[in-house]
Amino acid sequence: MGKLDGRVAFVTGAGRGIGAATALRLAEDGARVVLADIDPEGCAQVVAEIENAGSEALAVSCNVAEKEAVESAVQQTVERFGRLDILVNNAGVLRDNLLFKMSDDDWETVMNVHLKGAFLCSRAAQAHMVKQKYGRIISLSSTSAKGNRGQVNYSTAKAGLQGLTRTLAIELGPFGITANAVAPGFIDTEMTRATARRQGLDPQQVIEMASKTIPVRRVGQPRDVANVICFLASEESGYVSGQIIYVAGGPR
Repeated sequence: MGKLDGRVAFVTGAGRGIGAATALRLAEDGARVVLADIDPEGCAQVVAEIENAGSEALAVSCNVAEKEAVESAVQQTVERFGRLDILVNNAGVLRDNLLFKMSDDDWETVMNVHLKGAFLCSRAAQAHMVKQKYGRIISLSSTSAKGNRGQVNYSTAKAGLQGLTRTLAIELGPFGITANAVAPGFIDTEMTRATARRQGLDPQQVIEMASKTIPVRRVGQPRDVANVICFLASEESGYVSGQIIYVAGGPR
């Protein structure tokens, strides 16, 4: 038996990268998983993998920055599986630029997806968790929350998620709901590789250079993050709340 048997998880941005790895990892431990993404077709392969492994999964179309879309996706989850136990706020985008080059749209897009999206999803999910007197909310922050050149929008949003997490822990704790954040360092995903290519760099060379600066001498993989999320989603983490856990191969 898996430690998440009987639980239902809702993972945003689940079509690839950390979100896909998290959906698969939660399913391995027995959870039924809803994969929410702006492109549900992109989740089809992940859904197939989960179902082939013997668990249940559902892909739903959801722009996390839109209230109606979020509420509809959460409602579809409850209608299909009867409950909602675990929320993983993972959806994210990058619009990197130096401050003097950053457009209003660059700022607003990142804020809407990361920060507003996590707020809307958390608000919709907690309504069901409070009734159950049980829930787990895990949000994806980043080491960039400490500040990172060219990411004033992203860094601000990821720092904001840490404040959101601590406040959710205080407000929702009395209802059996914990809230935590995972802050990855350098993780080898298509997003990070695409960022390297946009800068005219070879992704593999960037990975090799980054590995030399990380204490464990390697960059992270999506599953490294998913493993921590899976622990925070379990009953074993019931006395862990309001925490920011860095998954970065060592201190920055």
